[in-house]
Amino acid sequence: MNSTVFLNAARLDFDGKLDFSPLSDLTAFTRYDNSSDEEIPSRVEGQTIVITKELPLGRELIHCFPASVKLICEAGTGYNNIDIAAARSRGIGVCNVPSYSTDAVAQLAITFMLNLSASLVQQQTMLRRGNLDNFQKSLQLPHFELNGKTLGVIGFGEIGRRVIAIARTLGMKIIVHSRTPRPELDPDLRFVSLEELLATSDFVSLHCPLNDATRHVINAERLEMMKPTAFIINTSRGPLIHEPALSQALTRGTIAGAGLDVQEQEPPEPGDPLYSLENVILTPHIGWKRLETRQRLIGLTAANIDAFIKDAAINIVN
Repeated sequence: MNSTVFLNAARLDFDGKLDFSPLSDLTAFTRYDNSSDEEIPSRVEGQTIVITKELPLGRELIHCFPASVKLICEAGTGYNNIDIAAARSRGIGVCNVPSYSTDAVAQLAITFMLNLSASLVQQQTMLRRGNLDNFQKSLQLPHFELNGKTLGVIGFGEIGRRVIAIARTLGMKIIVHSRTPRPELDPDLRFVSLEELLATSDFVSLHCPLNDATRHVINAERLEMMKPTAFIINTSRGPLIHEPALSQALTRGTIAGAGLDVQEQEPPEPGDPLYSLENVILTPHIGWKRLETRQRLIGLTAANIDAFIKDAAINIVN
């Protein structure tokens, strides 16, 4: 009989509200809240399927896996935490769940734009400090409509396309940069160079995977290309942006602000300037953490496992 172990279920079920029956109904199922590198080899012993959520599985760990392990399921979209080559060399499949959080992440990206356009966080900061100038004098902060503004989307996957759809209903103009333009999916969309996108966008939203080509795709040189009134949004992967360069750009007024749900190091170090910059909205990678989104993730992970058991594996990435 197949058996499944979830090595760090607390990363997903941090509030204890999730139903794991879609997984336990398929195979013998064991879950651990967290697992250290030292604990993992004994916990995968005799297991067929290993589930992780953003848990680093390097070459040495994977080479300690027993022959019984046939599949590693990443309970999420990104799988850069798993040594894909090591898994392949051991004959272990790796699958992910590519579309469970499309709506949730797209909604968060738009939420950042709406908040930044109205300076809502800065207004609340003034209130907490007892500064009532926005009430007793004229409005002290930027406040503008999104309709007519240009949104530049970097990446053209499912989340990027969903952001585009929502932004269009708000009346925004859309331009896209992608390594693989697909105009057939949206004939009305204009694909542009990265340089043109950065120079002309009022909001830049990142929706591309993290790999060698995209790491630090936003760096000091490219931040200088942006308008001083522009904002950058990252709900994808933290290392897409070189954060020291971003902090400097935000401090100097090179760009107007940022909405960041992901950071290069999560969580950032306590002294990281991103915590204190008033033109930044910083959230702790919450895009995928809505209750409905996490429950959907369990169901889709179960669907991956069910397909694998039936010799019709889906979403295999190696």
